[in-house]
Amino acid sequence: MSGETKGRPVEPPDAGVPLHHRVPDLGALELLLAVARLGSLGRAARTLGITQPAASSRIRSMERQLGVALVERSPRGSRLTDAGVLVTDWARRVVEAAEAFDAGTQALRGRRDSRLRVAASMTIAEYLLPGWLIALRAQRPGTAVSLLAGNSRVVAERLLAGEADLGFVEGLDVPAGLDGAVIGHDRLIVVAAPSHPWARRRTELTAVELAATPLILRERGSGTRQVLDAALAEAGGLAEPLLELASTTAVKSAVVSEAAPSVVSELAVREELTAGRLVEVPVRALRLGRELRAVWPAGQRPVGPARDLLGLTRRVS
Repeated sequence: MSGETKGRPVEPPDAGVPLHHRVPDLGALELLLAVARLGSLGRAARTLGITQPAASSRIRSMERQLGVALVERSPRGSRLTDAGVLVTDWARRVVEAAEAFDAGTQALRGRRDSRLRVAASMTIAEYLLPGWLIALRAQRPGTAVSLLAGNSRVVAERLLAGEADLGFVEGLDVPAGLDGAVIGHDRLIVVAAPSHPWARRRTELTAVELAATPLILRERGSGTRQVLDAALAEAGGLAEPLLELASTTAVKSAVVSEAAPSVVSELAVREELTAGRLVEVPVRALRLGRELRAVWPAGQRPVGPARDLLGLTRRVS
């Protein structure tokens, strides 16, 4: 039977060879189109910014790949063979399709680069992110940035739901389902109002005393609370908080009003400590350092404005 062997279709000899081994690359096709348009291999080479020997080599390589002669060279210039005319027509369609592909991907990049959705835990959102975003605006003035501030758990949820492009957290580790990079370090400190008895202590506070005292704290799920819970686990764990508040600003206000001491980010209370509205209370042998991280969905490295913001975090902080 014609075209078949024992009921099976006869495949072309090179059907198993990958297409990119059988079809010339775009550079070679563009060179062929330039030769057809200009009638000279030398002029085509100059137009494309390559040397004439390189152009000749590329044409010969394409001819070997296709198995047909494409260009006839003479002292008067270069002309296409009959096969070259046909291949040039097909090449023009391929290049036009590639141009359409390029225009489409540029449009996609433009749409992506026109916005940036950031999710950040409260301390980073309030005390670090503004400086980073000011630097990003100078670099990308056309990018609109939206910010969602919440605790570290909320940041992870937004990223995993596709509602944010880049996140920032302050917990002990990278939340499940995310990749991350350390961008800085922070330290939690115990603070109290100047009138509180702890502010006048002559001895360091112990971890057991801290754990047993009802404090004003951030809510569960925050990076601050996660670090504190882990640090005081061996001291009996945290006592029931006097207040649980959803922002560091609210926590500071409550401490300043003499309600109770708290444990907060050192970044968040620099101004209050300098002004004397709060006092740092030293604690003996308690490690409260933590890493600040940028995070994103696992396997999806930040691109566009998110990548630029990630690069700025190390320079601005």
